Amino acid sequence: MRLSTRNQLDGTVLSVTRGEAMAVVRIRLTGGDEITSSITRDAADDLGLAEGTPVKALIKSTEISLGVE
Repeated sequence: MRLSTRNQLDGTVLSVTRGEAMAVVRIRLTGGDEITSSITRDAADDLGLAEGTPVKALIKSTEISLGVE
């Protein structure tokens, strides 16, 4: 499948925490950095996400906020 999203990062699922409607998915990217994604529980189930599942994180954002102390 070819996608228009240019920010595509390979990784592996570290954990999936399922709530009533949403799931929080922790991913270790190639290189060792970790990111977290919140998706619907139905999407996590449909994708069969579990610890060790290889994934591609597709990042499409119009805003990135930063903060410092």
